[in-house]
Amino acid sequence: MSVLKPASSLVAPPEALAAQLDIRFDDLSLLAMALRHRSAGHRNNERLEFLGDAILNLVISDRLYELRPEAPEGELSRWRASLVREESLAKIARSLNLGNYLVLGSGELKSGGFRRDSILADALEAMIGAVYLDQGFAVAKAVLDRLFDPLLARLPDAASLKDPKTRLQEWLQGARRELPSYEVTGTWGQAHQQVFEVTCRLSDQATISVGRGSSRRKAEQAAAEQMLARLTDAPVPVGDEV
Repeated sequence: MSVLKPASSLVAPPEALAAQLDIRFDDLSLLAMALRHRSAGHRNNERLEFLGDAILNLVISDRLYELRPEAPEGELSRWRASLVREESLAKIARSLNLGNYLVLGSGELKSGGFRRDSILADALEAMIGAVYLDQGFAVAKAVLDRLFDPLLARLPDAASLKDPKTRLQEWLQGARRELPSYEVTGTWGQAHQQVFEVTCRLSDQATISVGRGSSRRKAEQAAAEQMLARLTDAPVPVGDEV
């Protein structure tokens, strides 16, 4: 199979990424495919992303099982979720300058898709899928070990990884109060850069909080964080999604 050529000379060649990974690919077209976003056409990285996601979850699960032999399943799951979430994967992708290698359609290129967390995270998973198909599981695991070792070495307290909606629910249950409701009260922006506004409301209808985010889930989490801060008199969090 011939190597897929990027449409723009500004896109770094997959050979450079292979050298950065210290891997000599037998079929470099696999890596080239991993770097093609779906906006670039029907030949894209979605199937490799599917494969890489499964490998990533297996390797991280295995490492956590080994590193935390006394941890219960719930704590292991929270650690894994924090390591394989979109933000974490995008951060690792940026450490590899993965955005420089991505082949995007004109729309995504103009909107700065090579900087977007979701696109970077998906490309990283696809890259792992390509490594696995070309070099086997042992090499794919070695790459993931190298990329994730700094994060695995400084795992946070598992309790701190509970998402805001879970922490709010547990607080309300402990106080014997009814659970909150969440309602989307606004959306704006273009389809690929949409902002959602969610209102979190307690059963007394008087206590509300509002959160914003790039997805409904993120907006709900931001609203829950605000509500929890209000109920516990904690400092109100400030961030991009609030």
